[in-house]
Amino acid sequence: MVIKDYYSVSEAAEILGKNPETLRRWDNDGKLEAVREPISNYRVYKKEQLEMFPEFKSYFNKIDKGNFEAPLKNYHVLELFAGAGGLAIGLEQAGINCTALNEIDKWACKTLRTNRPQWHVIENDIKEVNFSKYKGHVDVVTGGFPCQAFSYAGKKLGLEDARGTLFYEFARVVQETMPQICIGENVRGLLNHDGGKTLKGMISILDEIGYNVVSPVRVLKAINYNVPQKRERLILVAVRKDIHIEYQYPKPFSEIYTLKDALKKGALFPTNVPKSGGAKYPNHKKAVLDLVPPKGYWRDLPIDIQKEYMQKSFYLGGGKTGMARRIGWDEPCLTLTCSPAQKQTERCHPDETRPFTVREYARIQTFPDDWIFEGSISQQYKQIGNAVPVNLAKEIGFSIVSFLNKCYVAELETQPKLKDNELVN
Repeated sequence: MVIKDYYSVSEAAEILGKNPETLRRWDNDGKLEAVREPISNYRVYKKEQLEMFPEFKSYFNKIDKGNFEAPLKNYHVLELFAGAGGLAIGLEQAGINCTALNEIDKWACKTLRTNRPQWHVIENDIKEVNFSKYKGHVDVVTGGFPCQAFSYAGKKLGLEDARGTLFYEFARVVQETMPQICIGENVRGLLNHDGGKTLKGMISILDEIGYNVVSPVRVLKAINYNVPQKRERLILVAVRKDIHIEYQYPKPFSEIYTLKDALKKGALFPTNVPKSGGAKYPNHKKAVLDLVPPKGYWRDLPIDIQKEYMQKSFYLGGGKTGMARRIGWDEPCLTLTCSPAQKQTERCHPDETRPFTVREYARIQTFPDDWIFEGSISQQYKQIGNAVPVNLAKEIGFSIVSFLNKCYVAELETQPKLKDNELVN
């Protein structure tokens, strides 16, 4: 798509990563008012209106060559809330060594140990672990901490005010280890959680312990990083205050991959998706979803079945586009959840009336086919659904390598140079 002066609702929705119904609702509510095309009376948006959104610039500033940068030395990461390893695999693929990973879930820990016996997995509640011994031994601390509100004890939110939350534990570990850079990842909702106070508090705490948060905090769309899924992750990056190197977020790619790219042999994977077990729909749900076409959802059902299936939700506002949703081959998948068959978030296979299998789930999250998930089927879905997509993690990894390389070069340049006679001796 080339930059032009006016955009249709569908074009604007694609650029901003929104559902067209959301834009129509914004128009009706006066939040983002469209203008009317004189002849057709269709809604269109001026370029100037869309330029207010950071997504507009990033959409037209994509790359094809990738973010690859080779490490100039060995870099090491300490990963918190490691889960089944999506972020860790991506960082490993970018050339960053995993020094240790902390995770409390026993099945996720078993998954990590099964696939990477050489990784040091700390299976324990993060609150019970002291990480001070890693100070000076890790360059990066990462963690997908849950989004929790804080109590406000004073005018400036400090570390002590966050006690009892898992962000407190993340910040505590950063303070104990003092890496050059730390990366927190979370859901997009953190931007507006508690009216934005939660994120503001996190930034204040990182400032208190000696870190500058890279501004603005960015939400990365997985579809822009070789992931066939409409998943968004907020990435909070903080750099130690004694380091004066600018961190750059990874640049997005031009090509968008689809479900077909995830499950069929092609550019993303060298083979079709392997066979595996998976969940099944109960008969009454299968009978409803049999009526939904590829790329369709509950609005494609007869009105009487809509009301029966949706029940109270039928009369509520919003598009509810995840309900009774069948994914199409030629589109990215909607965000995967921890369960593939919940009523609010169905992700039905395009051709067969069933949820995606475990290996299909893993492919959509861009896990390698040889990555084994331990535990029951439901535990495996949970691990995959909670993960950072591997390909997104890899591009973030390259951006970290680029930053650390610059730090390393700057460090070499500040070291005193030997005189000729010292070289001889």
